[in-house]
Amino acid sequence: MSIEFIGFIGNRNGSETIPFTGPVIDREHIRASAAIHEAGGFDRVLLAFHSHSPESLMVGQYAASVTSRLGFLLAHRPGFVAPTLAARQLATLDHLTDGRVAVHIITGAADAEMARDGDWLSKDERYARASEYIDILRLQWQAQEPFDYAGEYYRVSGARSDVQPRHLPVFFGGSSSAALAVAGKHADTYALWGETLEQVAETIAAVRAAAEPFGRSPRFSLSLRPILADTEEAAWAKADRLLARATALRKDGPGRHEMTGGSATPPNEGSRRLLAAAEQGSRLDQRLWTGMAKLTGAAGNSTSLVGTPDQVAEAMLEYHRIGIDTFLIRGFDPLEDAFVYGRDLIPRVRDLAAQRRFVAAE
Repeated sequence: MSIEFIGFIGNRNGSETIPFTGPVIDREHIRASAAIHEAGGFDRVLLAFHSHSPESLMVGQYAASVTSRLGFLLAHRPGFVAPTLAARQLATLDHLTDGRVAVHIITGAADAEMARDGDWLSKDERYARASEYIDILRLQWQAQEPFDYAGEYYRVSGARSDVQPRHLPVFFGGSSSAALAVAGKHADTYALWGETLEQVAETIAAVRAAAEPFGRSPRFSLSLRPILADTEEAAWAKADRLLARATALRKDGPGRHEMTGGSATPPNEGSRRLLAAAEQGSRLDQRLWTGMAKLTGAAGNSTSLVGTPDQVAEAMLEYHRIGIDTFLIRGFDPLEDAFVYGRDLIPRVRDLAAQRRFVAAE
């Protein structure tokens, strides 16, 4: 199966290295970002969800209205909307966009952030609830007759829907044992952050083992923040400048990730894994850079592949070789980096992958 590329559309411009300015929902930024990603050959873009942020489904509706081909991966948190209603909302958007929607189920890593929306369940309870939630999503999307469902967190009776998607992939992430169990049962694509090749291979094996009893074979998505330059030396110098800029900005006050639970002792296994990798060094597997993850407490996608476009493309294909078939890539300069990825990186990865498939077929 071909390699898929997912970008990222924020509600306004900003990152760990660029102060967030302007309106909270900047339509011109969303429009420009959508156009750059569509022209750059991205398959989808992620629209994120946080307890303090604009609602991803509504932003996705707007972004879809100004594009014609680009797909959307909508981050969605179970527990705040009835799963039957969420199923109809997502299916409706699937039809209105001619099948350009996927959903990323986000259970929520930090108890403190969940409490801001009135959710007091433990992390393991949230994963158990998410499993029931996805059960009902799929029933609502597929059932031809009214159905009942009786679980610990949800009960429905005689549920049905006039609108069902043609195909709406479910992405899922999480590194704890509770998360892996849910991923094995439900994930069409399992998403993980940019770890070392060894760590990624371990996670892929664990998810495949969890999926096997259900007869499922999920795809795998890896999130990275590529840093590109014309030479390797210039790329590493760029990484140093980005880290210095992010460090300086953090002195002015808490960053965006601290608002969602980032800390030196994060509550989620995924962040702890990234920080454990960072303790091994700032440069791993030759191109994997952990400097920003260490600075930010690894509260999100924060590791990078650093080098020339050809070098980074080769490194990405090493991940592809061990099972990664989707790359979620976003930069520290959201618009400029998305343009550069579409111009310089995505075509190289696809060309190299095609060459390797051709050689393997000979």
